[in-house]
Amino acid sequence: MGEVTEEGGLFAEEEGLQMYQTQWDRFKLVVRRLWKNKAAVLGFFVVVFLVMFCVLAPYIAPYSPLKLNIPERLQPPSMSHLLGTDQFGRDILSRLLYGGRLSLGVGIISVVLGLIPGVLLGLSSGFLRGNVDAAIMRGVDIMMALPSILLALLIVTVLGPGLINTMIAVGIGGIPSMIRLVRGKVLSIRETEYIEAARSIGANDWRIMIRHILPNCAAPIIVVATLRLPSAIIMAASLSFIGLGAQAPTPEWGAMLASGRHFLTTSWWICTFPGLAIFLAVLGLNMFGDGLRDALDPKLKS
Repeated sequence: MGEVTEEGGLFAEEEGLQMYQTQWDRFKLVVRRLWKNKAAVLGFFVVVFLVMFCVLAPYIAPYSPLKLNIPERLQPPSMSHLLGTDQFGRDILSRLLYGGRLSLGVGIISVVLGLIPGVLLGLSSGFLRGNVDAAIMRGVDIMMALPSILLALLIVTVLGPGLINTMIAVGIGGIPSMIRLVRGKVLSIRETEYIEAARSIGANDWRIMIRHILPNCAAPIIVVATLRLPSAIIMAASLSFIGLGAQAPTPEWGAMLASGRHFLTTSWWICTFPGLAIFLAVLGLNMFGDGLRDALDPKLKS
């Protein structure tokens, strides 16, 4: 009996090692495909560059982002203020660095807030079917009757302006599309042979969904989350621009655009640099997301 147990343990260990090596090989294949895509690599480094500078903002920002300095208001870019100052004499570069932490953070948290319920509801809808599927999809139809930005506007109007409510609103706006994506993927997987095999050995529905179906949905979920992030950043900045997101004097890219729009013809730098930061972040994330989608596509040849 001891020999059988030892052999079984050795077999399980070898099987686990083989699975690990297979996953590692897939990861290396994805990295190789990404590296061949020059646009994706460029987008990746643009995003890393922005994130690195925003994370290091407390150490590299030359001034406090909230400190008023009226005598130096509306100063153009110079050696003392590399990106100039705003109408209150605050350093644009410092506010841009600190604002990036908020803008990128709001985008990431919003995507996560939409990702978790979207994946769970999509799994339940596609696998359980019946009344559960009907109820979830009718809710999705109702939510998708409004464009995401209008749905976010409605939610923020009800909850009130502020960064937390902005994250909630943008996150909820991304739930319907995630549910439809996951549901469609689950419908194509639930009737496969390995799912039938899992049922035959007594695995319950939740174990099958989490252990067998969800890992096979991971690639499209990652891609959609990556591509959702730029739109979440733009949506959060849009809400801040119209006064429903970050409130003054909080340094956030959308709020900075809003505060500087009245000085566009006389002090162009107040709006230009926050707008450029949003443009670079969205462009980099879209380029990287497109490359990641191509790299994770199993139909592509290595």
